[in-house]
Amino acid sequence: MRVISKVTELHQWRAKTRSQNKTVGFVPTMGALHQGHFSLVEAAKSKCDVVAVSIFVNPSQFAPHEDYDNYPRDLESDLKKLEPYYQNVQDDDDFIVFAPSVEEMYPRGITLDIERQIGGFVEIRGLSLQLEGVTRPHFFRGVATVVTKLFCAVQPDLAFFGQKDIQQCFVVRALVEDLIMFPMKVVIVPTQRDPKTGLALSSRNVYLTDDERDNLAPMFYKGLKDAVAAYENKNERSAEKLLALVRNRAEKEGGLNIEYISLIEPDTLEPVVGNVGEKGAILCGAWRIGAARLIDNVLLGIPLMPKD
Repeated sequence: MRVISKVTELHQWRAKTRSQNKTVGFVPTMGALHQGHFSLVEAAKSKCDVVAVSIFVNPSQFAPHEDYDNYPRDLESDLKKLEPYYQNVQDDDDFIVFAPSVEEMYPRGITLDIERQIGGFVEIRGLSLQLEGVTRPHFFRGVATVVTKLFCAVQPDLAFFGQKDIQQCFVVRALVEDLIMFPMKVVIVPTQRDPKTGLALSSRNVYLTDDERDNLAPMFYKGLKDAVAAYENKNERSAEKLLALVRNRAEKEGGLNIEYISLIEPDTLEPVVGNVGEKGAILCGAWRIGAARLIDNVLLGIPLMPKD
């Protein structure tokens, strides 16, 4: 498997694929790969001639007090996990991994202190300071910046993101629409879950104990499913009642430390007032359990992918 660490080499690879009229599917990751990531790789392989997977733990989306230094990193293990997807490719350049250094991605240097950062950064106003942005106001500035850098480096035709990070999906879509230098589309792939518990797969699940992973953390998703059942089977549209169903299961029964539970409009990500309308809504939240901070969401009456 070809592993590229330099942007100049990546541009040479992209020039070759373009000369062969091959479409490129791109899967950006921070490593610690799991089945959620592999579902994105599988989707990219099904829709594109060539697949590029990036592995890069992006410092600019972490605050000084967060887990950047402890975030799981094992490039050798990640490459081994990707080997089955590399098998049977016609050309060694049809499946590559881009694993740059921090210096390659931030040539001016980078500090976690946003006030001391220098160089170019990207912000998506209007979608970044609610939900995840309330407690992590720096986060989507870092995400938008690194995604812009990666898009410029890889120049994909399609980029694949997971539904679990639903706000990130909206931010990236807005980035692609607003920065018109990107002639590409964003594909959102459904959240991958533990088949027994329903817990959304996440790199941060490694922080959970067996009991937390199997019995406590899944209570949030059970609350989300309660709300989905009420919405679909009982025609429940009251935002207050739908939110209460999630909170009752996750906070009261599960004892989870809820950071937020929100029912939001699909176009603005602002809270639904009163009842869910014809546009549907996104029900989402974040909670802490042990050393882990986890997020999840479900869609109420809206498609995962908008119509072209």
